[in-house]
Amino acid sequence: MSSKFLYQTYTLANGSSKVVKESARVVVANCSLLSNFLGNDKLYADARAMSQKAKKQPLDEDNQQFEEYDMFQAAREKSKSVKQAEKKQNDILTNSKRPKNRKSDISNKREFGTTRVLNDEDSSKAKPKVIGEAEKADFEMSQSSVPSSRISRLFHYGTLAAGVGLDILRQSAESYAKGQDPKPVGSMIMSPRNIERIARKFSRMRGAALKIGQMLSFQDASVLPPEIQQILLRVQNSAHYMPSGQLEKVISFELGEGWRSRYFASFNDVPIAAASIGQVHQAITKDTHERVVVKVQYPGVADSIDSDLDNILTLLTASRLLPPGLFLDKSVANARVELKWECDYLREAQNIARFGDLLKDDPVFVVPKVYHELSDEHVLTMEEMRGTEIMKKEWPQKTKNWISSNIMRLTLTEIAKFRFMQTDPNWANFLYNEETNKIELLDFGACRDFNKDFITTYLNCLRASVKKDYDRVQKYSKDMGFLTGLETDSMTQAHVESIIALGEPFSPLDNKGSEYDFTNQTVTDRVRGNIKLMLNERLTPPPEETYSLHRKLSGAYLLCARMKAVVPCEKIFEEIVGVEYE
Repeated sequence: MSSKFLYQTYTLANGSSKVVKESARVVVANCSLLSNFLGNDKLYADARAMSQKAKKQPLDEDNQQFEEYDMFQAAREKSKSVKQAEKKQNDILTNSKRPKNRKSDISNKREFGTTRVLNDEDSSKAKPKVIGEAEKADFEMSQSSVPSSRISRLFHYGTLAAGVGLDILRQSAESYAKGQDPKPVGSMIMSPRNIERIARKFSRMRGAALKIGQMLSFQDASVLPPEIQQILLRVQNSAHYMPSGQLEKVISFELGEGWRSRYFASFNDVPIAAASIGQVHQAITKDTHERVVVKVQYPGVADSIDSDLDNILTLLTASRLLPPGLFLDKSVANARVELKWECDYLREAQNIARFGDLLKDDPVFVVPKVYHELSDEHVLTMEEMRGTEIMKKEWPQKTKNWISSNIMRLTLTEIAKFRFMQTDPNWANFLYNEETNKIELLDFGACRDFNKDFITTYLNCLRASVKKDYDRVQKYSKDMGFLTGLETDSMTQAHVESIIALGEPFSPLDNKGSEYDFTNQTVTDRVRGNIKLMLNERLTPPPEETYSLHRKLSGAYLLCARMKAVVPCEKIFEEIVGVEYE
């Protein structure tokens, strides 16, 4: 091999190196996500050391010896060491012996919680599995184990960040090589390739990733960029569940070995629901032969909430696509609290009992019975409700009006009367039973109380919007913390007009005693028209209580619009809230 060829090869490699270095400089200067990783990774440090060693060797054009460093082999070795550490951690967890008569120490319980999204397939197709029979599913969801240890979850988020980062470097290098200005970092992070990568990883991880997706998915379409919406849609439509081996370990740890034969006449290993926190299985109790559903929490989800949300916040912040007025850090802080509530199935069981007591005399709503002897911190067994999801069937319009009216009534009752709300607006949480003419309620993990003073001020603001009293809407908005008083006139006007518009379905000035037709409503369009301005000029995040409250109230509006319902909103508001200020 001639010295001339070696010199040309060296020159080409040196030029390529400069391109990559410049691309990295551009990206790191604009992307905190990558700068957090550079220089801190052992693999990177090893590679840098070898590179420095090679540079110190004299260059002999006639007889140059190049010392190779196999980056791919190093990566494989590192991956192998991580997987071995993960396996060791899992072995320690699964081999832990659980006392047979372990009592729940509520004072030491983690304050965690769950959410539920049913699979799009008809749940009636899932036949219970009889013990001893071969498992056979009539429909298929994606099956993948849940990364349960902190090491494994960190590894998965690390590989996601590395994959996204390498793709950004690739795009930046291509632009630099073509003499073009680098693309904005946000657009490079949310390239089609990275959208696919992020959606796939979030679906695999479950937990906080899916919860953030569910919370943001109820934002108006004009708030979120199309790239984020695409990820949320992909995540929402995914349905992953634990393989049977992992399921067996999780339930055995909570209910003890031999739980199948001791507690159930049958248990269907294929879940009818796969959600962000856990999955839901149909079963029949052994002693009473009652049909139940068993909600099983994914392993490791509760312990990884904080670290998962920190990783997601870093990724979303680095993308720079979300508007600053969305106050993402506050949204994530709210999600952090709600996730911890939802991961605590003992708390959810108490919420079910509380709602059962509050609604015991209600002619429309029912809640499931909890089987406490078949439940624990991460397993919750409840009566199987027999209704149909309200969005899974094309009901007569009269039925749609009735369902929508009662859900709107319940939402206002939770705010004004109970000061206690089930804050998950997912329509899968409402079932309509044609035989009993009842609406069955599900999923009480995200329930929360509201302070009396806050509710009083909030209801006064609603009353002002119903009366179209602009001055009082502005006053009560300042009292709650929506406004600081330092906003521009355009920002203040946009906020007040949006609140007034939201009160329109309940306003006697607009409806004059008539029912409100959500088919032809323009409320959402008018609010949507103000959102961009408010997100750009908002000076303070909304009150903490309103994150979950408005998510539920918005869900009720969207439900009525989706049902094209005609609802006696004015009458419902007057009976439950009243129009007089407190």
